[in-house]
Amino acid sequence: MNGFSDEERKRIREELIESGRDLFVRYGLERTRIKDITDEVGIGTSTFYQFFDSKELLYAEVLYRELTRFETDIEEEVMGIDDPHEQVRTVLQRTFEEVESNPIVHNLIIEDEIRALQTQLSDDDREYISEKLSVGMTDIYNTWVNHESFKYDDPEMVNELFRSLVFMTHRKDLARPDGETSYDQIRDTLIDVVVDGLFDD
Repeated sequence: MNGFSDEERKRIREELIESGRDLFVRYGLERTRIKDITDEVGIGTSTFYQFFDSKELLYAEVLYRELTRFETDIEEEVMGIDDPHEQVRTVLQRTFEEVESNPIVHNLIIEDEIRALQTQLSDDDREYISEKLSVGMTDIYNTWVNHESFKYDDPEMVNELFRSLVFMTHRKDLARPDGETSYDQIRDTLIDVVVDGLFDD
């Protein structure tokens, strides 16, 4: 990266990530062009490739930061709760809130942008992204599966269960038109059912 100091490289990389996030939110992964990102940062398109090999790898970095921030926040909150039932409830509530309010996470899961990452990259890049995005709340899940009243002993199964549940955010049409049953009521009832179903007591 001749021509840039270490400080300049760090600044440009951060600006690419920030600009990329804003554009991914507005236009999605497929409709965002590298030129759109570099124009925001004030660098040439060719310079982009000194920092990221592809738009998809920049997107993966944005996702990694979003997921890491969310999981750090939720781990701190849950570790302050003694009752495992309430821990599970908190994780589910916060996960739904994140998918409902964070357009990057919503687009990844609900709008299936993960498929674009899987289909447009080399095998090596797919493996890299898979490893980078495999952050998870392993410590929390391990605490639950080791609890005497928790019904299941596989933390990965718990993780996949939670990931599957968030697809409900795509079905806000489940609410009744007469307003007697809202999406929020359905979501909260689902959380109650899942929490009760994960424990023997």
